[in-house]
Amino acid sequence: MEPLHHQKHHSSQLRPNLTFISLLLVCVVYLSIWSSSSSINPLFAIEEHNEFVSQNQTNMFVEPQDELEATLSRASMENKTVIIAVVNKAYAVQDVRADTTMLDLFIESFWQGEGTRELIDHLVVVAVDQTAYDRCRFLRLNCYKLETDGVDFGGEKIYMSQDFIQMMWKRTWFLLEVLKRGYSFVFTDTDVVWLRNPFTKLSNNETEDLQISTDMFFGDPWNTTQLINTGFYYIKSNNKTIALFHKWYNLKDNATGLKEQDVLLNLLRGGIVPELGLRVRFLDTIYFSGFCQNSRDVREVSTVHANCCRSIVAKVQDLKAVLRDWKKFKKVASHRRVDLNVTAKTFQWTGHWGCWNSWKVPASNRKRKLPNNTGKATHKA
Repeated sequence: MEPLHHQKHHSSQLRPNLTFISLLLVCVVYLSIWSSSSSINPLFAIEEHNEFVSQNQTNMFVEPQDELEATLSRASMENKTVIIAVVNKAYAVQDVRADTTMLDLFIESFWQGEGTRELIDHLVVVAVDQTAYDRCRFLRLNCYKLETDGVDFGGEKIYMSQDFIQMMWKRTWFLLEVLKRGYSFVFTDTDVVWLRNPFTKLSNNETEDLQISTDMFFGDPWNTTQLINTGFYYIKSNNKTIALFHKWYNLKDNATGLKEQDVLLNLLRGGIVPELGLRVRFLDTIYFSGFCQNSRDVREVSTVHANCCRSIVAKVQDLKAVLRDWKKFKKVASHRRVDLNVTAKTFQWTGHWGCWNSWKVPASNRKRKLPNNTGKATHKA
C-alpha cells in the first residue's frame, strides 16, 4: 500500500486533467449541436460576414449618374430608346392674344393620337431657358435644362435668323451627346403633332441607322437627293451615327448663311452615306407628313409637321386646325356603318392659311423705290 502522502499527490495531479477534459467535451458537444441546428457553417461565418461587408462597401462607391444620364435613363424604353423634343419660352408660354401654346398642342396630340398616350413616359423635353424648364416641370414631364452659356434662347427665333441658326447648332451638339451615351432616339420638333404611334410605321430593321422625314417625298426611300427635314427623325446609336454627327457639327463654323439642316443635306448628297457605311431611309409623307406636302391617306398618317411655315402664331393656328380635322375623322370612323375607304377618299385637311400667309411681307416692311419718277414701285422682300 502506498503511503498516504503519495495518494494525495496523485489526486492533486488528476484534478486539472479532468477539468480540461470536461471543458473539451463540452465544447465538442456545443459545436455539434450548433452545426446540426443551423445551415451556416460556423467555421466560415467570419469569412462570409467579411464578404458581405466588402460588397456593401463596393455598392456605396458606385459612381452617381449626372442629371442628363438620370433623365435619359428614367425615360428610356427597354431597348435604350427615348423621344426628344427641344423647347424654349416662346413655345412654352402663351402670348397675350393666344389661347394655347405650341408645347400644349404637342402634348395634346399624344392624348388625341392612337397608341401615343403611353409614349409620353419616354419623352424627354429639353428646355433651353428657365421659363421653358419651369413650364415643363409644371406639366410633370421628363425635363432637362440645357445650359446655353449665357445665350438667350427664350424668345421666338424667326426662321433663318442668326439666333435661329445658333439654336439649331446647339441642339445638334446636345443630340450628339445623347448618341455618345448609347441612347437611340426619335427627335421631334414640338410643332409636330403625333396622330398615331410612329414606331408602327418606322422600320425595325436593325441595319438601318437613320430614318429621316422629308419636306416632299419623291418615291425612293434610299435616294439621297430627297429634301430632308430634321424636325423628325429616328436614329440608332452606333459608331457610324456618332461619326456622322461629329462631322455634321464640326462643319458649323464653315456654314455661313446655312442652317444645320442644309449642312446635313449637303453631307448626305456629298457621299457621307457610303463613306461611313450608313443606311439612311427617307420617310414617305403619307406616314410622316407636313404642311409642305400633306399626307394623302388619313388612315395611315402618323405625324403632321408645321413645316414650310415662318411664325409660331401661324403654326399654332394651323396645328389647331389639324387636331380638329383629326378629331372629326375619328368621330366619323367610330361609327360601325361607316366605310373608312370612302371616308378617307373624301377627307380633306383644312387649308394651312396661317402658314401660307406667314411668308407674306407686310406692306410697312417693304422697301419702296420710285426709279426715274415713273410712279412704279418695286418691292424687295
